[in-house]
Amino acid sequence: MRTLMTVVTLAAVAVTPALANFQLDSRYTDNDGDMIADIPTNASQWVNPNTLVFAYTPVEDPAVYAEVWQPFLDHMAEVTGKRVQFFPVQSNAAQIEAMRAGRLHVAGFNTGSNPLAVACAGFRPFAMMASEDGSFGYEMEFITHPGSGINSIEDIRGRTLAFTAETSNSGFKAPQALLEAEYGLVVNNDYSPAFSGAHDNSILGVVNRDYDAAAIANSVAHRMMQRGVINDGDYVTIYQSDSFPTTGYGTAHNLHPDLQEKIHEAFFSFDWTGTSMEAEFGNSGESQFIPITFQEHWSVIRQIDAAMGVQYTCN
Repeated sequence: MRTLMTVVTLAAVAVTPALANFQLDSRYTDNDGDMIADIPTNASQWVNPNTLVFAYTPVEDPAVYAEVWQPFLDHMAEVTGKRVQFFPVQSNAAQIEAMRAGRLHVAGFNTGSNPLAVACAGFRPFAMMASEDGSFGYEMEFITHPGSGINSIEDIRGRTLAFTAETSNSGFKAPQALLEAEYGLVVNNDYSPAFSGAHDNSILGVVNRDYDAAAIANSVAHRMMQRGVINDGDYVTIYQSDSFPTTGYGTAHNLHPDLQEKIHEAFFSFDWTGTSMEAEFGNSGESQFIPITFQEHWSVIRQIDAAMGVQYTCN
């Protein structure tokens, strides 16, 4: 079985010109060529709020993650001298719009929505969670419930497959590309799509037999299992991809440069030991933040987008 990365690499040969078309919205500049919005050179355009608003990528129960993130938010408040507020976003689109409108200052955008956030919201990603040895990533999986009769990807034909949202990498873009390119399964023609809104919704939908199958990020399933939300054996994995980059963390482009530096410092000086962050994300093997660049670490995601003809249009 070829992996998704093989499919994407082969497809990228034919779509290399499209990759060059990735560009920021006209309200942003990229004079240094790093593919993210420049910090404004005019100091009058800098934003230095008394309260920093932080949002984690949409999840089924934002209240759970408000508590998980609190030790880090307290640390960020100490480093920056600002009050820090957790903003429970309900969708990727709402999260992007909040940053574009200036209501969101620091955020973690999921893998698939990162390029759109960079292009349309002036998002400047600089960090990602990683394990102690610096390794990172998660895998996309197709899952089904025991007894569904789905034993391979080909068996999805004629069934209902749950995606999360159209901006999600592992929850929509990568699995749709794989199904069509590798197995000739075309959405709406060969299987019926359903959109759950979040990975945990898709997982619970499969476990409760609301969906025949789902495309998920396995890191979410691992954390749900550790919390006792689901149990081993509640679902069956029929496919696992190679690894993708995880949620990217960064700032709005127009925050005061000194404040952006302090936010960077907060991420890389945070001690996870004994915190709710360690308890939650340690289930996926993550224990620190590491530096990343959008240009390098999201290259494969832009390739997937190009293979699917994704346009980064900003409304």
